[in-house]
Amino acid sequence: MLQDKITQYTAEINAFLTEKADELEQFRIKFLGTKGIIKDIFDEFKAVSPEEKRTLGKVLNEFKQLAEAKYQTLKDQGGVAEVSTDAGIDLTLPGEGFEIGARHPLALVRREIIEIFNKLGFIVAEGPEIEDDWHNFSALNFPEEHPARDMQDTFFIKKGGEKGDIALRTHTSSVQVRMMEAGKPPFRAIMPGRVYRNEAISARAHCFFHQVEGLYVDENVSFADLKQTLFYFVQELYGEGTKVRFRPSYFPFTEPSAEMDISCTICKGAGCQMCKYSGWVEILGCGMVDPNVLENCNIDSKKYSGFAFGMGIERIANLKFEIKDLRLFSENDARFLKQYKTSLI
Repeated sequence: MLQDKITQYTAEINAFLTEKADELEQFRIKFLGTKGIIKDIFDEFKAVSPEEKRTLGKVLNEFKQLAEAKYQTLKDQGGVAEVSTDAGIDLTLPGEGFEIGARHPLALVRREIIEIFNKLGFIVAEGPEIEDDWHNFSALNFPEEHPARDMQDTFFIKKGGEKGDIALRTHTSSVQVRMMEAGKPPFRAIMPGRVYRNEAISARAHCFFHQVEGLYVDENVSFADLKQTLFYFVQELYGEGTKVRFRPSYFPFTEPSAEMDISCTICKGAGCQMCKYSGWVEILGCGMVDPNVLENCNIDSKKYSGFAFGMGIERIANLKFEIKDLRLFSENDARFLKQYKTSLI
């Protein structure tokens, strides 16, 4: 009879004592588990007569409460704090702590660059990574036959449109155009962001990378202002002993244009693979904003002048952390990223 089972198991529950976690767990499974004794008894209870249900209903509930209270009491007394010898697990040991992560080296360099230019009054401006031809090429004085417009150099998404072809931006100079179109001088801003070029992936090149470009437009801005700004930036980033030199160059959106080299931070100018044994490493391009670019953005080039510059964050990180393979930045290898754990701030 059901009453006899309840009486038998009640006596077993009252007599049960243990200090071992595995024995207490077996008790829970036997009586309170989804396939346990109490579940079976409740299933049997459904089949008894209505007269018996009135008699046994209260007894059955008290029986269930007894088993639950017994388990909870033994658990609170430390029954689950014993070593489980079968599993070889000591449940008294503290849990494993969470391993502290680290900021990505590119994020560290990006933040440091922003902080340096913030001291000079530069704000941060951002724009879309998918751009039209006007903002990515035409407004920046790129001629129609410029190789940057070829499929071999640029990831095009869609041909045609009101403002030309749609592509993944090849530089953050497009943000400069959007800023100048939307406002009035003076402008003093840097534009960090990801850019895309259709290049073969190697230790020195990738199909996507990160840039920080800068723009300063106001009255009477000169090349001397550009040189002093970038000289201050290099001294803050690499140290006061870092040497700087400017070489004439060409960019469609600046005139005159230059490339800026610094003395190699890895070999200290003695010559190594990074600097191709020259002692110098090119880190950015710069120049005075071409008057045509100002006019394309409805800015009077006779009243205003400005300078612009652009650098790859990967190249800066290479020199700062002595990382020689660009692919490491995007492989998410935990062994590589753990090296920068001390830089988590």
